[in-house]
Amino acid sequence: MSKPMAQSPVFTEDDYYQLPENIRAELIDGQFYNMSTPSRMHQKILSSLHATIYNYIQSKKVPCEIYPAPFAIKLFANNKTVVEPDISVICHPTKLTDRGCSGAPDWIIEITSPGNPRHDYIRKLNL
Repeated sequence: MSKPMAQSPVFTEDDYYQLPENIRAELIDGQFYNMSTPSRMHQKILSSLHATIYNYIQSKKVPCEIYPAPFAIKLFANNKTVVEPDISVICHPTKLTDRGCSGAPDWIIEITSPGNPRHDYIRKLNL
């Protein structure tokens, strides 16, 4: 008789919110994926995009809000996927909670890392 293979634990939204503040990770299909600290250039791009989009939203007086990472997006009702896009724009206030956004944002921006753009791209596509 063969021995059963060990299975990885399946984590949930509750586990995500219990991570220490100094740990950056996303929860995708019940598995944690560590996130590295963004570079200075990444943050410079993020700041510029955030300011431009924020100013546009304000000038149009639309009910949208913009949030830079870290900002939790709970994509599905199954509680096993919580991601943190670099920039999230939410135009439906009913999606906003004290913890972030419940459901898909209206627009996200992900700034890929020059050293590992394939990983960033694939990680986001697997949602």
